[in-house]
Amino acid sequence: MTTPASPSSPSSSSSSSSSSSSTVVTTLTRAPALPPLLARGALLSPVKRPRPDAAFPRTRLLLPRVRADLARLAAYERVCGFPAGESGLPLTYPHVLGFPLAMRLMSGRDFPLPLLGLVHTSVTVTRRAAMPAGEAYDIAVRVAGLAPHRRGTEATVVTEARAGGTVVWESASTYLARHRTAPGSGERRAQEQRPLPARAEWRLAADVGRRYGAVSGDRNPIHLHPLTARLFGFPRPIAHGMWTLARCLAAHGAPEAVTVRAAFRAPVPLPGTVTYGARDGRFELRGRGGRPHLTGTVDPA
Repeated sequence: MTTPASPSSPSSSSSSSSSSSSTVVTTLTRAPALPPLLARGALLSPVKRPRPDAAFPRTRLLLPRVRADLARLAAYERVCGFPAGESGLPLTYPHVLGFPLAMRLMSGRDFPLPLLGLVHTSVTVTRRAAMPAGEAYDIAVRVAGLAPHRRGTEATVVTEARAGGTVVWESASTYLARHRTAPGSGERRAQEQRPLPARAEWRLAADVGRRYGAVSGDRNPIHLHPLTARLFGFPRPIAHGMWTLARCLAAHGAPEAVTVRAAFRAPVPLPGTVTYGARDGRFELRGRGGRPHLTGTVDPA
């Protein structure tokens, strides 16, 4: 996935670290290998006891001079519907570059939420400048905090991409670990809005989760197969939130300097059919019967 090393390369030890405002910055020499992290996260998941006031890692992982693997980037563009051969990275692709670092943090013993079954619930992405596909970027990832949710506990994970010392892209993602909560705890349900004008209907194949997992590295079992999805309470595999967002943005488009906010309102079961709607900088995915799966906005930054 990346240069100097791909996520399948052996995981490296940190090359340097420093602390500022109680955050330890650890610089890596290569991208962490994903299979051992997934295995570690799976083994540790049953012993995790998530709660909003739990301690969480204060480490900021930094991987300098990351370059996109152009063959893998082309495969990502095909899976998500972006035009092939564009000179710049798709708006959502830096999330993929930062994913191995996020996995290293979220699979560790000091991360309080179980990795298996985590559900991506929202993301805010800001791109401040063009991001040429052949350029090197310094990628940094940290856990910003925990918060109560009506269905459990959410963690916020922040990813940054810098070019020439300047932040050109950043995101804040929330991930939900579902568990029992006290009545009335956490965030309120979003107010229902009228459907946006329909622009397209997409029939999603059963293997969308497996294909996106292959190009992104995110092989959470809830996305891969009915049997593994059922272990976490889903009758069928569900699409990755970042795939649904990427697919919508490929259809919607975005200016060079932009902020995108998206809420993953309900899982998208696979296979299935969804309707893409858009108007005035807003976009959404709805299922049959009008159930909202994803809602989002595109605003100039």
